[in-house]
Amino acid sequence: MSENKSESDIGKNAYSFTVTDGMGLPFPLSVFQGRVILCVNVASKCGFTPQYAELEEIYQKYKAQGLFVLAFPCNQFMGQEPGTNAEIHEFCRLTYGVTFQLMNKIKVNGDDADEFYKFLKRAAPGSMGTEFIKWNFTKFLIDRQGQVVKRFGPREKVSDMESDILALLGPAE
Repeated sequence: MSENKSESDIGKNAYSFTVTDGMGLPFPLSVFQGRVILCVNVASKCGFTPQYAELEEIYQKYKAQGLFVLAFPCNQFMGQEPGTNAEIHEFCRLTYGVTFQLMNKIKVNGDDADEFYKFLKRAAPGSMGTEFIKWNFTKFLIDRQGQVVKRFGPREKVSDMESDILALLGPAE
């Protein structure tokens, strides 16, 4: 965990948050207790959009071992995610065969950023300690205890993260 942790984060882990799913319903992350989570802010009209295929591939490969992928659409980067939740879900399923969890469209930066993303950014700052998310497809890896263990930039391919994922997928405690 980062030393920049706010007092509101004390005692929290990823499983203590409730986010909103793509249907607009509360989605408690506690349902993933004891699992490994890969969170990513996504966009349908971005140069990194083909990473959806990589995310689906790694999800299919390791979901039986406890890996879950949570995608959070975000339109903060040059308007590259303009669609509604329904349009985003349809695009992802038809174009990339996505079966992992697509969440509600959120903001990842600024005062009105999603509280879960504020937590992720404090727990795993980017280069030179910045919490700001620079672009779509920034990824956060969360261990079985709900602790954010690593942040990956948009250019980092999902396949480059596989060894980190495997290390966390070791035997469940």
